Amino acid sequence: MPTPAHPLYQAAGLRAIEAAAAEQPLMQRAGRAAADFAGDLVADRQAPILVLAGPGNNGGDGFEMAMHLLDQGHDVRLVFAGDAAKLPADAAAARRRFLAAGGAELAEIPAGVRFRLIVDALFGIGLQRPLAGHFAALVEAANALAGACRCPLLALDCPSGLDADTGAVRGGHVVRASHTLTFIALKPGLLTADGPDHCGILRLAPLALDAAALAAPGGQTVAVADFVAQLKPRRRNSHKGSNGSAGILGGAPSMLGAAFLAGRAALQLGAGRVYLGLVDPAAPGFDPLQPELMLRGADALLATELSALACGPGLGGGPAQVALLEAACALDLPLLLDADALNLLAGEGNLEVAVASRQAPTLLTPHPAEAARLLDRDVAAVQADRIAAACELAAQFNAEVALKGCGTVLASPDGRWRINTTGNPGMGSAGMGDVLSGLVVALLAQGWPAAQALAAGVHLHGAAADELVASGVNNEFAPIGGECGLTAGETIPAARRLFNRWLAAHG
Repeated sequence: MPTPAHPLYQAAGLRAIEAAAAEQPLMQRAGRAAADFAGDLVADRQAPILVLAGPGNNGGDGFEMAMHLLDQGHDVRLVFAGDAAKLPADAAAARRRFLAAGGAELAEIPAGVRFRLIVDALFGIGLQRPLAGHFAALVEAANALAGACRCPLLALDCPSGLDADTGAVRGGHVVRASHTLTFIALKPGLLTADGPDHCGILRLAPLALDAAALAAPGGQTVAVADFVAQLKPRRRNSHKGSNGSAGILGGAPSMLGAAFLAGRAALQLGAGRVYLGLVDPAAPGFDPLQPELMLRGADALLATELSALACGPGLGGGPAQVALLEAACALDLPLLLDADALNLLAGEGNLEVAVASRQAPTLLTPHPAEAARLLDRDVAAVQADRIAAACELAAQFNAEVALKGCGTVLASPDGRWRINTTGNPGMGSAGMGDVLSGLVVALLAQGWPAAQALAAGVHLHGAAADELVASGVNNEFAPIGGECGLTAGETIPAARRLFNRWLAAHG
């Protein structure tokens, strides 16, 4: 069976879980789990460990962890950044247990100690404001000390200064953890925006709770289980017409490559026929690298009988392109809008009405700048809450949306959202979005429902890129050696190979 998706909880949902499990010793379990994880990171029990304990329950987790480390014989130095009289009851009890076990509180980080592990137990998910003053200084000191000591920096639940709901950094001060042990359930902010850069290696400690049984999750991660029902083997008695006809509308002068990438991706992910409708009147009559693609003019494409259509790769802008999009919106078939199609949509009120009123499925795949234009705000506002932005777009345009970026957010018109966890920084290169459009339109052409096609395309594209980087080789002659220099075209055959493995495993 495929691995199921992980439920994702924002702060309100987590508070509901904690309230439902109030009689259970959650802080003690968190401290034990944290101490066990620390033991995995530091084998030498004589090596000094620094714990930074904050003024709330995250600090209580730190006290509990420190007590267990002391019991195991570790050399623990704990800095308490708070007022003991104002600690919540559970955290105060954890502090008493730590002190009773022989622990001592320090007011400042001791100088001249080469720590083997630094633990951030300052704020976790409870922080509602930017770090400042003494707390900001502690965070910056921890970051610097981890670098100087070349030791792991472990964050408990969430790196302090990071918004666990959104993945945005609150102010300019945030822990840059090498490892994060998060409790009860995964939080979306650990998986999108700035979260992955500050969490490092992420591990979940459920604390013996079934979170989904206590409170409904706000969202979930994307997993093969989401679309496994669509992974069906092809009938032997089938032909190219059985596998759908995908159209790609784009390819203005100087931007033909975008349309070719999308077309090649659609063909290699199984669309029976792929037609490119090219805006450039001087475009060649065929693609020498993929001669199976059928090239024609843009108007002729819209008169072709298609199963699904992607608009935008290299489309360009202008009145002629607006007219083409208006005609595309009137077609009764699944329609994916990306790149220049989204920029035209942002500037034309009539197009917005045409898209929002469509009865056939519509999909939008914006990057943050395109999303900002569609929402009439700046990129920083979109990135400050990527989930909210994706959900707003889905509702506004009655569309399935993939807000691309670190931790791509998928949103549906009914408010459901998911976060994709595949992909790597090597995908930050030209043409990747065009390939994604081709992968998704191929699945749409083969009859996949819109939400599953979008989730599968996004997940597959990122996973294919991850396999390329992990293998170190993009083909038998050209070693990659890392993320830098990964190109969009290389992900197409990698996606085909992986998709066929999924079919073999689950079909």
